[in-house]
Amino acid sequence: MNKIVKKEYLSANVFRMEIEAPRIAASRKAGHFVIVRPCSGGERIPLTIADADVHAGTITLIIQQVGCSTAKLARLNEGDYLCDVVGPLGNATHIEKTGTVLCAGGGVGIAPLYPIVQAFKNIGNRVITVLAARSADLLIYEKEMAVCSDEVILVTDDGSRGRKGLVTDGMEEVILREKVNQCVVIGPAVMMKFASLLTQKYHIPTMASLNTIMVDGTGMCGACRCSVGGKTKFVCVDGPEFDAHQVDFDEMLRRMTAYRDAETVAYEQILHQS
Repeated sequence: MNKIVKKEYLSANVFRMEIEAPRIAASRKAGHFVIVRPCSGGERIPLTIADADVHAGTITLIIQQVGCSTAKLARLNEGDYLCDVVGPLGNATHIEKTGTVLCAGGGVGIAPLYPIVQAFKNIGNRVITVLAARSADLLIYEKEMAVCSDEVILVTDDGSRGRKGLVTDGMEEVILREKVNQCVVIGPAVMMKFASLLTQKYHIPTMASLNTIMVDGTGMCGACRCSVGGKTKFVCVDGPEFDAHQVDFDEMLRRMTAYRDAETVAYEQILHQS
């Protein structure tokens, strides 16, 4: 069992947990994820490691309460214990010195982008980060990103923070003014789709993390099947990061909505439990 040593809300339904996991903290790299079970018999939840403190022996997870299992996690507080935390899993992000790296994060996808921004910056790249959300209250990790980025551009749908527009608006601003050697995009599938279409137009290599589609995390359930370059891949074992220009995002979007009605019913039931 793993103790929750700190918990804080970043927005209404997004919270940060620091969890005791010394072996994971010591070996994790950018792009790795863990599988969490809030209680015995609970669903396995894949969550990307947003940060780690080797000296304290803790890892940081950013969680958005969107369904039954994340609602169970949200009910746990500092001093409580998670039933299981397994990892690090997945393939680490390929980090190399390439020049200027444009990193774009949308919503809670900003959290898994953070260690990637750190890693690219630490080896000497120029890193420009675009953070996007529907409104100012949903923007997270702004201060943390500023520390490890050469520039941070904020974009909100309603214009309540930074410029008004979409993540692609902030990305194209950078692309038009200077040479970008590499892009990384993490966020909702629809956001990654259009960010990928943008960078494809400008012939910029782009990596996307498909962690939102994972369930089991070991390749056994098959829920995270996706088509990349016309071939079937399993996000949890082959990824979670892929060449964004090769990903069939339309197929991914269809598969993500397959169980929406059942998920909604389960979520509503747990919300009404005392």
